[in-house]
Amino acid sequence: MDYLFGLERHGIVFGLANILKILKSLGNPHEKVKVIHVGGTNGKGSTAAMIQSILCRYGYRIGLYTSPHLISFTERLRIDGREITEEEVVRLTHRIRGGVRENRIPETFTFFDFTTAMAMLYFVEAGVDLAIVEVGLGGRLDSTNVVDPLLAIITNISMDHRDYLGGTLEEVAREKAGIIKEGRAVVTAASQPRVLDLLRRISLEKKAPLFRVGRDFRARRVGPRRFNYHGRKLDLPNLELNLAGRHQITNAITALGAIEMVRENGYMIGEEAIYEGLRGVRWSGRLEVVMESPMVLLDGAHNPGAAKSLKEAIVEEFVYERLLLVLGIMNDKDYRRIISILVPLADMTVLCRPRCERAALPQALFNEVNRIEKKGKIIEDVGEAVQHLLSIASEKDLICITGSFYTIGEAKAFLSRPKRQSPDVNN
Repeated sequence: MDYLFGLERHGIVFGLANILKILKSLGNPHEKVKVIHVGGTNGKGSTAAMIQSILCRYGYRIGLYTSPHLISFTERLRIDGREITEEEVVRLTHRIRGGVRENRIPETFTFFDFTTAMAMLYFVEAGVDLAIVEVGLGGRLDSTNVVDPLLAIITNISMDHRDYLGGTLEEVAREKAGIIKEGRAVVTAASQPRVLDLLRRISLEKKAPLFRVGRDFRARRVGPRRFNYHGRKLDLPNLELNLAGRHQITNAITALGAIEMVRENGYMIGEEAIYEGLRGVRWSGRLEVVMESPMVLLDGAHNPGAAKSLKEAIVEEFVYERLLLVLGIMNDKDYRRIISILVPLADMTVLCRPRCERAALPQALFNEVNRIEKKGKIIEDVGEAVQHLLSIASEKDLICITGSFYTIGEAKAFLSRPKRQSPDVNN
């Protein structure tokens, strides 16, 4: 793990040249696995988890590669919902390093180059029927874009990672649309007219059929976490979803559109597996309740779009006396807009700083909270921030920890530690 995370010194390096060299040294495993490629701004992980849950329920052997992890690196690689073991990570790391040395590949590749190669090798060796691969950043030059997928998914597109993807919505959309491949179907939940125009043009150029949520795949909400689905060939009433938030229904429609495309590619998938898959899907860090009395909610809302979805879910699905917020955000995110969306809901906001070089200084966040005349407090350590709110919360309060996956990862690790036993005064 020291070696793997040591590769983060190279930072974010766009381009496919390095990963292609690594993959070639391993016999090009990416050419031997059938992939569903999932890109977009928000909802990628949840959509991927739903597809995996459905396909596994039908009996397929399914690989899943996502990022980032919350607590353990092993969360990034799963087969049939089970995380890769630490022993397998060690074995595959040695195998890949051996190929790198033998082929004299300069170690200028990134952490994500290496782990993407690991995912491809792992899935091929395990003989998966399909692998669901989540884009890390952008799409066109992301390490995962070495695959020629069965189909591509673009969940939605909004402004994010301006330093890397561009300063306009069209520039961001063009980068994300880079996963569209010649002749391969595309499913998207994007809704902005100019984004859809761009996706249509690129799909037309590549003779890639484009299918849209809201046109080809639709749903009608019939209750909290329940909806009727109407697709190209499937009509499924009263589906139940095991993930909170109205936005997850949009992700579910996207996932079901992808399932229809997989069926059209010759895979049998029964309706019972769809019902069971959505009812049983789990995905950490997305409106995840990790404690009751007081209720503690984790959500990795790290951009304005995700913050709006979180706000909507808090208002619609949770009952509480006070909302207590723990907020830690990356400096390269639009933290002003995230704060303007979430903090007005809160009775108290504690600003913290996860252990990441990119994390925004709590004082900068505090200044923004003050600007909108809300009550804020700085407690830099994430665990200490969580402990402080637990110490002052009543049983009917809601503690929401959000702003970054780094923040909720540290919070989850803190909350999962064994509680210290009070000393027995009789001994």
